[in-house]
Amino acid sequence: MQKVARNFFTLAVVYALVGMALGLQMAISKDHAQMPTHAHIMVAGWLMSAVFAFFYHLFPTVAEKRLATVHFWLTAISGTGLLIGLYIMLAGNPAIEPLVATSSMAFYAGLLLFAYIALPVVWKAERHLETQKA
Repeated sequence: MQKVARNFFTLAVVYALVGMALGLQMAISKDHAQMPTHAHIMVAGWLMSAVFAFFYHLFPTVAEKRLATVHFWLTAISGTGLLIGLYIMLAGNPAIEPLVATSSMAFYAGLLLFAYIALPVVWKAERHLETQKA
């Protein structure tokens, strides 16, 4: 695993460690107020970053393109802002909501960019396999 795939996988592992630590902290304290943050870390952070990592691992020529690097940084920065902002907001600081909203929209833009990058590649690979079977 190299470059963007490695970066996304590393990011996924970091999110998993943080998300599980938050889950343990909530269980130990019996205070589950940060459940939405925990869920976002595990799904938007761990799961999505791992999926991105494996996509770029499976299609290394796509991972070498500049858009893949833009995708990584857009996702990493907006995801971090989203999750830290969500934690702070749910801890009783509603003034941070603009950061959460902006980060959420940027994170969504990262997913749209991934769709733009990945869907043509996957459909092209599928058509290529179908023509080889014929």
